[in-house]
Order: sequence, then structure tokens, then C-alpha cells
Amino acid sequence: MSSSRIAIIFVPGGKRVRQIEFPGYLFKILLSISAVLAVFLLFILVDYTLIKIDTPGLSKLKKENQEKERQNNALAQKIIEMNENLKELQKLDQKLRAMINLEKNSPNQNQVLGVGGSSPQMAGSEYSIEKVRNMHRYSDNLKTAIAIQMTEKKELFGYFDKQRSMLACTPSVWPVKGWVSSDFGYRVSPFTQEKEFHRALDIVAREGTLIMAPADGVVVAASSTDYGYGNLLTVSHGYGLKTRYAHLSAFLVKPGDRVKRGQEIGKVGNTGRSTGAHLHYEILLNEVPVNPQQYILN
Repeated sequence: MSSSRIAIIFVPGGKRVRQIEFPGYLFKILLSISAVLAVFLLFILVDYTLIKIDTPGLSKLKKENQEKERQNNALAQKIIEMNENLKELQKLDQKLRAMINLEKNSPNQNQVLGVGGSSPQMAGSEYSIEKVRNMHRYSDNLKTAIAIQMTEKKELFGYFDKQRSMLACTPSVWPVKGWVSSDFGYRVSPFTQEKEFHRALDIVAREGTLIMAPADGVVVAASSTDYGYGNLLTVSHGYGLKTRYAHLSAFLVKPGDRVKRGQEIGKVGNTGRSTGAHLHYEILLNEVPVNPQQYILN
């Protein structure tokens, strides 16, 4: 049985007719190849169309990624700068503590503050998940360091606030203008002519001269005594310090009053056991008399 054949006849405008014959199976092969090529071209056309449709979205996504990378780089740089600033703050903290001889509560704080310095993984320009993780880790370290610094600064503030309060409550100025007629320590008594210990300063001034508080404090007593002091005023300054003012002619404050350094609290007089107008000025530290001139700065 002979195989079928396909004939193609060409009639070129009045000229001799031509005929081409080829086996039928070859036609089927050519038809199949043409169909495959058509499908392939259709696939390429559809894919190209989809790419053209997605191109604006891809371009936008690329721009968004570039912006995120820029922002992450800027954030990484800020984190590095903040860490450097914290290190400088730590150095200042150490200097202040060295100056005032104040130790830290925790010996491990230096180690905590030392975490999170400049890093190639942080500062690089290439965007990556690892870089983002590094930034989160550095951010957590900074939070810990900042919390420690806040605690330490509160401690320093408390110390300096206490020192300020102590300075304000230290009797460091003269309570009255005049001249010292009798120093703190042993002297010959003007009444018995015998050696005795004088526990104060006697400051001569005109009767009625205003007496100023040498430090902040609270008036705890203001009354007349029967043991030689005459009108006696006592001010407590805290921290174990008290000042007493004897032989006054008048009180300008009363018990319970809070006084400030430089405030008028009384007047010089000649009450009690006295040879003339003067101020008997005592300082007691934990109820023990101390030399007032050790405290006076002016």
C-alpha cells in the first residue's frame, strides 16, 4: 500500500503550471511544528505583555527598597553616633565620680555600656536582613545603656543635691559685724580670773546690731535662760549642726520658723552674765562644741 502524498500546484499568471508533491506525513510534521511555534510565540507575547504591565510596579518597589535602604543606613549611623555620645557621657560620669570619690553601685555597668560600638555590619551600604537584625540588637543595647546612665545621673544628682543642702546648712558666714573679744578655747574668765574653757566666740558689737543667720535652718528655741546666757536663740541646721546666740536684746524669729542664710534673726544685747553688749556665738556638732572659725569662710 502506497503512502498518501500531498500536491501543491502553482499557476504563475498564464505560464506553465508547476506542481510540488511531498509525502503526507511530512505535511503533518510541518503542521505540528507550526502549531508548536504558534503556541510558543503566543506564550512569549503574553509573558511580554505581563512584564510590561508589571514594570511600573516593579519600578515602584525598587524605589521603595532604595528608600528603605537609605533610611536604614541613616538609622544605623544615628545609632553609632548615639553610642559614641554615650561613651563620652560615661567618661564624664567616671571623671565626676573620681572627683567626688563616689563609687558605682554595680561593677558590671562598664561592661554593659561597652556593648554596641561602630560595626562594619552596621555601617555598610548593602541592605540585608542581618543588617536590620544588627540595628535592632544595637538599639536594645542602647536602651540598656541609657537606662543605666539615667540611674547613675539620678545618683549623682542626689549626691550633689545633698551636698548643696549641706552647704546651705553649714554656718559659713559671720552672724554679726564686730570684733572678736574672746576666742574659742581656754581663756581667763572675766568674772573669776581663773582659767576656763570658752565654748564659743564673743563678738563685740553695738547693742541692737542685727544678727544674721549664718546658714539655713529651723529655730528650735528662743527664750530667756537662768544660767548666764540671758536671751538665748538656738537654730538647728540639720546634719548634726546647731548654732546658739546668747545675750540677745531681742528675738526676730520664733521656734518653728525656717530661716535662710542672711536672714535677720535677732539683735545684739547685754542680757544674762555679760560685761557688755556682745554676741556669744556657739556651734555644736552632734552636741559637742566646735570652733566657729573653722566653718566661717568670709
